[in-house]
Amino acid sequence: MRAIPVDAGSHQKRPTNGDHPTGRSLKNFFAGHAKYPQFKKKGKSHDSFTLTNDQFSVDTSRIRIPHLGSVRMRETLRFSGKILSATVSRTADQWFASITVDTDSSHVPPAENQGVVGVDLGVSALATLSTGEVVTGAKPYKALLSRLQRLSRSLSRKVNGSTNRAKAKRKLAKLHARIANIRKNALHQLTTDLTRRFHTLGIEDLNVFGMVKNRHLSRAISDMGFFEFRRQLEYKADRRGGVVVVAGRFFASSKTCSACGEKLEKLPLSVRQWDCPTCGVSHDRDVNAAINLANYAVSYTVSACGGDGSGLGRKPKAKPAPVKQEFDCKFDDVQVCISSK
Repeated sequence: MRAIPVDAGSHQKRPTNGDHPTGRSLKNFFAGHAKYPQFKKKGKSHDSFTLTNDQFSVDTSRIRIPHLGSVRMRETLRFSGKILSATVSRTADQWFASITVDTDSSHVPPAENQGVVGVDLGVSALATLSTGEVVTGAKPYKALLSRLQRLSRSLSRKVNGSTNRAKAKRKLAKLHARIANIRKNALHQLTTDLTRRFHTLGIEDLNVFGMVKNRHLSRAISDMGFFEFRRQLEYKADRRGGVVVVAGRFFASSKTCSACGEKLEKLPLSVRQWDCPTCGVSHDRDVNAAINLANYAVSYTVSACGGDGSGLGRKPKAKPAPVKQEFDCKFDDVQVCISSK
């Protein structure tokens, strides 16, 4: 890896493709979804610029960028096909190139189809499967909280505009990037394993915005990354031809007995084990919820195919992924690190 010094002059000379981002920003503005777009200021926003395929070239492990020359990448381009564009962005002290490639076929095999699985997300454990497997989760924010607080205090004591403040800001940015990378890596490993093994997956439509309002659990909920888990699960299942069935927010997965279907009126969060008053079966709260989600996924897929489903919950608002998908053309975004200071 070769570090490329980036100064203000070279940053100003970099060509940018302003048509697509500007058009999208103006479209959001006229639709009432965002404010009027403003110019980005270096160092004050997410530093990035986009290049079309006629403005750069990729040769094995090098990318040629106008006004910067040939820059060495950490890895070679993993997909073959027509290169459409590249977006160069900075995260902390690292620069990345996200290259969009038009491929002719899928680069991932279909799911192994080990049956149906229900996934219950939680705070103490990231995911509990209906098979009984429990994934604890990385919890990087909790693990690095003391160091994060120390660097934040150090930054607050530095004089604005000083060199020491810039150094402290870079250290804090690197730690935030490390926390985000650890969380993303754990989520990618989990979602890849689930979509590789199972064809049909049942999850809940969690109200994360409302859940983080609980001041006792907001930090732990944010540390898990529920929204990112669902996003990755849906697009990876779609690529493998799988189905993600999303149960509604008011689906009583924890309060319903997975053996007889008896539904409790109340079940506090502090209760982790409970016995069904009707059939007497003892349930683990998370495993029981995962089994109910798996049953709901089965009933929904059967009813979607024209059969008679059990109908344990209401029809989910989110549209499930198609059962079968033909990969005639696929756009892949490949993100590679090109330099580090």
